[in-house]
Amino acid sequence: MRDTEGWETVSSDRQFANPHLEVVTDQVRTPSRSRPRAWTVVHRKAAVIIAPMTRDGKIVLIRQERIPIRAAIWEMPSGQVDNVVAAVGGPGHRVPEAIEHVALRELREEAGYELASDGELIALGCYFSSPGFTDERGYFFLADPVAPCPVYVRDESESILDCRAFSISEIRRMIAENEIRDANTLGICARLAARGFLSLDLR
Repeated sequence: MRDTEGWETVSSDRQFANPHLEVVTDQVRTPSRSRPRAWTVVHRKAAVIIAPMTRDGKIVLIRQERIPIRAAIWEMPSGQVDNVVAAVGGPGHRVPEAIEHVALRELREEAGYELASDGELIALGCYFSSPGFTDERGYFFLADPVAPCPVYVRDESESILDCRAFSISEIRRMIAENEIRDANTLGICARLAARGFLSLDLR
């Protein structure tokens, strides 16, 4: 199967699959290698990661239990995108509207917040969570400003223990002191800083 820009999947052997991911071993020719190379790949649905910013400039984080690491950690709200094939976006890439809807849904379901009447959902591009073994990508969004939902009941299946708004100085401290360890959250903070939406400068 011919991929893009000189990449070719010669064969693909499925090892495991469930509704959330698929594990395959691919034989792939790359642009720099004519002989196929075997690589085990985890195909996973795309995700959305949302930075909810309150009117006074704070960022809303959730504290969620994560079974693989046996710990509860502070994170930005996030969630998987169902039934959408996400294409790799370059500069100026427009995020499909369906993904924007997922971002707003996850903001409501996980954090109990929604866009204020004058709020805007700003697409900040995408990133690859761990390209050495998975093609999973996350789409970053800034929701600004947000307000608490008038009626909100947290879904117990989410394993979310807490939800709180933090000042930018608190976010900086939490990153510096390794309290924020989630790649999604670290990645979106870097993107927000690069785009000028927040400052991580300690000076």
